[in-house]
Amino acid sequence: DRQTLVAVLQFLRRSNLRESEEILRREARLLGDDLGGSVATVATSSPGVAAVAAVPPGKGEARGHCGVGSSSRREPRAVGSPRAARSLGGSLSCAVVVEDQPDVSAVLSAYNQQGDPTLYEEYYSGLKHFIECSLDCHRAELSQLFYPLFVHMYLELVYNQHESEAKSFFERFHGDQECYYQDDLRVLSSLTKKEHMKGNETMLDFRTSKFVLRISRDSYQLLKRHLQEKQNNQIWNIVQEHLYIDIFDGMPRSKQQIDAMVGSLAGEAKREANKAKVFFGLLKEPEFDVPLDDEDEEGENEEGKPKKKKPKKDNVGSKSKKQDPNAPPQNRIPLPELKDSDKLDKVMNMKEAARRVRLGPECLPSICFYTFLNAYQGLTAVDITDDSSMIVGGFADSTVRVWSVTPKKLRSVKTAADLSLIDKESDDVLERIMDEKTASELKILYGHSGPVYGTSFSPDRNYLLSCSEDGTVRLWSLQTFTCLVGYKGHNYPVWDTQFSPYGYYFVSGGHDRVARLWATDHYQPLRIFAGHLADVTCTRFHPNSNYIATGSADRTIRLWDVLNGNCVRIFTGHKGPIHSLAFSPNGRFLATGATDGRVLLWDIGHGLMVGELKGHTDTIYALRFSRDGEILASGSMDNTVRLWDAVKAFEDLETDDFTTATGHINLPENSQDLLLGTYMTKSTPVVHLHFTRRNLLLAAGAYSSQ
Repeated sequence: DRQTLVAVLQFLRRSNLRESEEILRREARLLGDDLGGSVATVATSSPGVAAVAAVPPGKGEARGHCGVGSSSRREPRAVGSPRAARSLGGSLSCAVVVEDQPDVSAVLSAYNQQGDPTLYEEYYSGLKHFIECSLDCHRAELSQLFYPLFVHMYLELVYNQHESEAKSFFERFHGDQECYYQDDLRVLSSLTKKEHMKGNETMLDFRTSKFVLRISRDSYQLLKRHLQEKQNNQIWNIVQEHLYIDIFDGMPRSKQQIDAMVGSLAGEAKREANKAKVFFGLLKEPEFDVPLDDEDEEGENEEGKPKKKKPKKDNVGSKSKKQDPNAPPQNRIPLPELKDSDKLDKVMNMKEAARRVRLGPECLPSICFYTFLNAYQGLTAVDITDDSSMIVGGFADSTVRVWSVTPKKLRSVKTAADLSLIDKESDDVLERIMDEKTASELKILYGHSGPVYGTSFSPDRNYLLSCSEDGTVRLWSLQTFTCLVGYKGHNYPVWDTQFSPYGYYFVSGGHDRVARLWATDHYQPLRIFAGHLADVTCTRFHPNSNYIATGSADRTIRLWDVLNGNCVRIFTGHKGPIHSLAFSPNGRFLATGATDGRVLLWDIGHGLMVGELKGHTDTIYALRFSRDGEILASGSMDNTVRLWDAVKAFEDLETDDFTTATGHINLPENSQDLLLGTYMTKSTPVVHLHFTRRNLLLAAGAYSSQ
């Protein structure tokens, strides 16, 4: 109806919505005879179209895929005004610059003047209105755009020195962002001048790494259509240039599904990032005969049931004979040879395992808590040896203190002069080399020049690692209680270190955002794992020693391949820095704890989140699976140890191809039915947990009087 059309056009003209008016006019094939002067507006739009055509085709192609992680072909875009075309051309060239060299000036120059600063609030609130009015199924997905767009638009205003507009933009919209971005927004609010942006790392990360959003194709098309109709090139440019939209085919995800996965510094992981094959199986144990000491078996077993023990023992020996189909090849990475003492220890381990308590919901472990009293030095790290004979504490006064937890005291080896007098052929030579005069319950190791943040015993209990704020990792001998090596590679505080389950290799992670793999006999690191956008706060070896997990303050967990240094998994979902990691004994699953008080469970093979355990009210600093993997223990700053049913958490997982491909994870609403018990300490935050070989749970922390 022509009359209505004219009325609408006049309304658009009065409201100063020229671009919408033009589009409608073109659609209706109405020229400017009804409304004087609008022929001119149509005419001005044609150079814009020409300008787009003039962009070199090569760059245009790159541009089409720049921000969209899908294999969709490049679709033509409607451009209505020369300004849009100009800014398009400008952003083309700068996008190419950014790819080549992410140095500061190049990165910031992507924020060249694009658009009228006074309209930013209008653009953003227009999009906000559109998303809030869209259908429920799309609204949750499109709401993910709010945060990255808010940050980029704010930074663009600041970079172009529109300080007052930036301030008002920030004040108007920062309250709409999800609560888990509050810390990032606090950093952002301090960037109010162009100069502030130059040295700010968080800012640079946000600029160089594209923020990843996972959106269904339907929601994406809806957004695209809206932005092109509104001619909202400002927002469209940001979407194209700074966001990576990972498009999947299928149903949009629900708010719960999205909330579970988002929250990291750079958005979600691209689906490609978790596609690589991971050998998560265990290596075959070397075979050797287990001598069955019948006498000591009878002696310790007063109930007189030696028959029951025997089959179980063979069972432990034979379990390792089958090769795990998911295990890496035995020689994929070189592992140290087993020494005689290691074999002896394995035999001891098997004997202990035969007497191990089978845990479960009906049979919870006893918990023994080691409280560090009067720890005025400030306890910053704890570790316990695998055989539970020694405990080490790292302290803020830069000391490392080692205690014996058994009646057997700690002794040093005799001096060289005394050793020369010993008969080396005698059976008890290992006993004779120890100096009784040095026997004590506690040894203090001096050497670091800053708080000690991480400690780790070697599996053979001959060495101890400690890492510190002073940027070094030190290797100590537990035979002489002296420092053997100081490894210098990190220039900043080192937050965590851990020995490989096979010894020889160890990993460290620090404030310089990288993790390093070392071997005890090399001064230089063997591998440098770079990719995190903030401090690497915790490190863990996979039970097969072929992979290393790192948790970071960028709120992601990454899994690295020791062989080639590649990142093979990126897990997002935590809303705060990660402080604890634990692999399940079978190598299939990873549990992670963070400052958000949640424990998340991950299936390593499929690269999927499979569970969320809620209950703690503060940072989780300790996680440990029981020896057979039936129970997961978590220890937190909220002064509690909680026990979770790991068997139930991992049974009947939905890991079909669709879930794996799109991340439609369905977490149970309530994790309370997985919680088996909560144990309060007397105002002692829990910093370490350890299951003994017989499944007694040991916990440790320093009493805090506040």
